[in-house]
Amino acid sequence: MAEEYDSKTHELFVRKWRKKTPLGAYGPWEIEVGEAPLPVSALQPDFLKESNSNPIFIRKDTKSSFQWRVRNLPYPKEVYSVTVDKAERCCIVRTTNKKYYKKFSIPDLDRCNLELFESALSFAHANNTLIINYQKPKEILAIEEELQRELKSMKTNADGDVECKTQ
Repeated sequence: MAEEYDSKTHELFVRKWRKKTPLGAYGPWEIEVGEAPLPVSALQPDFLKESNSNPIFIRKDTKSSFQWRVRNLPYPKEVYSVTVDKAERCCIVRTTNKKYYKKFSIPDLDRCNLELFESALSFAHANNTLIINYQKPKEILAIEEELQRELKSMKTNADGDVECKTQ
């Protein structure tokens, strides 16, 4: 696992995981929080590329809640339904016009074996973006507070302060 934090606000920018393949090599990074960097092929003109109007699903956490943003969803707020499926331990976003459907889990709650509650879930829609919030339980807030204390005690390097040894 690798995490990237802002050195001033201690806000989490990116959390990504990497697992070994059956042959022992490392597989590709799986982004859990934040945006994936643009692939090299996205910077070069190609004949086939993904549409700019496709929905983009991104997780960006705040201090008090887990937050997901789904960009490029032009429908009004009344069309969306966000529910919790306790049997599958996931949240479900669907539209009444059947144009968008997404199931997603909350890995932080899965790692702590915490239950999902419908009352902690809320959503809003603005500027073609659906914003889904799930209030963090007390147990997660306590773990993150302990992690923040540990991060504050660590020494961080500023950009460009990397030591380069020459031989």
